[in-house]
Amino acid sequence: MKSKSYGRITPLMALQLAAPHTWPAAILPCLLAVACAMANCWAVSFSLSLTLLVICVLMQAAVNTFNDYFDYVKGNDSAEDNVEVSDAVLVYNNVNPRHALYLAIGFLAVAFLLGIYPIVVAGVIPLAIAAIAAVIVVLYSGGKTPISYLPIGEAVSGIVMGGLIPLACYQVLTGILEPMMLLWAVPTIINVGLIMMTNNTCDIEKDIQAGRKTLPVLLGRKRAVSLYHGLMVASLAVIAVVVIVFFYKGIVVLPFMALGLWGNFKALWGNPLMNPSRIGAMAQVGAFNVIVGAFYAAAILASSWASLVP
Repeated sequence: MKSKSYGRITPLMALQLAAPHTWPAAILPCLLAVACAMANCWAVSFSLSLTLLVICVLMQAAVNTFNDYFDYVKGNDSAEDNVEVSDAVLVYNNVNPRHALYLAIGFLAVAFLLGIYPIVVAGVIPLAIAAIAAVIVVLYSGGKTPISYLPIGEAVSGIVMGGLIPLACYQVLTGILEPMMLLWAVPTIINVGLIMMTNNTCDIEKDIQAGRKTLPVLLGRKRAVSLYHGLMVASLAVIAVVVIVFFYKGIVVLPFMALGLWGNFKALWGNPLMNPSRIGAMAQVGAFNVIVGAFYAAAILASSWASLVP
């Protein structure tokens, strides 16, 4: 029997599989850690910060590529799912799906190679955290029952990307494993989880057919949307409390955050989170993460003087 002929994955396709529009989920938690390290009067290494940022982006790219690969081979992705062409490379292009798997493994491998530098500087703690994250990256989409099929998907993605990344980055930058970093990272944990919840709420009908038991599937759309709105408010409320209690000089930034966020907040709040509005919802929650994360980091930085060293 003649084997199927595939085209090759081009650099553009590789970039699309890496899904740059989702990178804020990795960039902003790292930025938060840098801001907290600087606010606590540490001289923060620019080269180390940049290396951590690249590692986080590569981990996120691996998550995205693994997810596309496993969804495609399991038949869960199709052209009828209201996804952009650039967001479904394996659906719209005749490429060998195994090459996407190799690409995902490559992203992880490069991330671990770059991780040698932080490990030399800070010891094995970031390696242990990164190893846990890498295992979860694979289990998130792969295996007999992937985490993304379960009602814990939002919590796991939020804790790993929004919580463990800041914890590990802060330890590398300061040499201190600071438990308070997890408290300061609660808004990023919520906001990263919202990205996953946006996708899952829009895909309720599709996920029911695929046998997924995601949180929105169990809740139903009405209750899922109510919880979603509650988490949006909770994220902003926690930011206000953290800034007031721990970084009070940064309060001056909060009104500007409210002004900058208002239009996006209204649009995301009003989105019905249904399959036809999926593309718009994903863009809106991405913007929500960027605006909130950037202003949150700015408020922390504004709380004290700090400097970057070579």
